Amino acid sequence: MKDFHCCATCRHFKIEKKSEGITYFCSRLGYETKTNYKFDCWNPKEQVIKLMNKRNSGIS
Repeated sequence: MKDFHCCATCRHFKIEKKSEGITYFCSRLGYETKTNYKFDCWNPKEQVIKLMNKRNSGIS
């Protein structure tokens, strides 16, 4: 899990394009974040869960 656990892989991670640039936002926590931040509330996206399961089962 340590290879996957970060905000960018969480289902609550949102990208907002604004005139000032791109903002990364956590819809669950309600504030701006960064792609590599880690919080205990991490809830991985479905595709990330599949990758973790694949890696854990030893399938390449």
